[in-house]
Amino acid sequence: MVIAFIPVRGGSKSIPLKNIKPFCGKPLVCWSIEALECCSLVDEVIVATDSDLIEKTVSERSYTKTRIYRRSAENACDTSSTESVMIEYINYARLSGDIIFLLVQVTSPLTGTVHFSEALHRYMSDKQYDSMLTCVRNYRFFWNADGTSRNYDYMNRPRRQNFSGELMENGAFYINTVGNILKNGNRLSGRIGIYEMPEYTAVEIDEPDDWAILEKLMMKYVLSKRGKIKKNIKLFLSDVDGTLTDGGMYYSENGDELKKFNTRDGMGFQLLREAGIKTGIVTSEKTMIVENRAKKLKIDYLVQGKRSKEKLEAVKEICKNEGFSLGEVAYIGDDLNCYDLLCAVGVSSCPADACYLIKKIPGIEILNRCGGNACVREFIEKLCF
Repeated sequence: MVIAFIPVRGGSKSIPLKNIKPFCGKPLVCWSIEALECCSLVDEVIVATDSDLIEKTVSERSYTKTRIYRRSAENACDTSSTESVMIEYINYARLSGDIIFLLVQVTSPLTGTVHFSEALHRYMSDKQYDSMLTCVRNYRFFWNADGTSRNYDYMNRPRRQNFSGELMENGAFYINTVGNILKNGNRLSGRIGIYEMPEYTAVEIDEPDDWAILEKLMMKYVLSKRGKIKKNIKLFLSDVDGTLTDGGMYYSENGDELKKFNTRDGMGFQLLREAGIKTGIVTSEKTMIVENRAKKLKIDYLVQGKRSKEKLEAVKEICKNEGFSLGEVAYIGDDLNCYDLLCAVGVSSCPADACYLIKKIPGIEILNRCGGNACVREFIEKLCF
């Protein structure tokens, strides 16, 4: 079970009633709640507040997973720690130690369902971390007070593209188990994993200037793209070799052919399912490897062994059966056997290392990532978020 916990006080010195102040047309707290409501891995959302106004604002909306918890006055004052109200609720609800506890901070409203889903999936699947926090990569150069550089050699100043930067905690959310929280009295403990978020999520709302900055970032990175796939795209399709894979041909000692897929692409297909979008694979190859991968991804359509024009005809047949138009289809491919389909669909995309003629297709989205390096996930995020 996964419980998302959102602590919000009624008092705020720098921005009065900050947690329910309209942010891009919606109360600030609602952005976090709604992103969590859409996350299939979250079972319950708890908003812990001392405020009648915050309770009223949340309760008036038709949320299905969200519940209000009235935190004590003792744990709602300026000097109260977040851990104190977390532990208060855990004891009140008598939560078992194996429950996953997701602490979410509303001061990071650009956190989306995709971020919650991916981090939780990694935490639950890998099982190598006791807890997890979110960070962004910071490419600034830092110095010590004594005039010595902290994270680079100033005599050999690196270019940004050659500088790995440093990971900075952005305060968006934290993952742990109830047992660990009670044992250590902290949101983090044991072996700590890091979920890296996009650079635009670095700012938290603490001061009025932060508010103005984040509203502009929200408009640029979230609202300008939100809903595009739900309104226009009903079917998402992907090629395999050079797109879902790196195009490499791998063979075992026994002569078995192998392909390398990227797990981030798999999460992308899950997010599409959660959004109600049909998915499929359309490829010229015909192998059991692809069939097994398709089953793993739980896609709706698998079309194998089709050349360029045959791919297009197969997709036309799918659209006919579903009642879709080709304009409601998104497809990503990398080579000439994808050409006809890429030219015909509503939204087309290709990996950064696609062949030259594919990149020359009018209106095609050329991605930053190469085939097999989560380029399909990049395309999905551009469509959805």
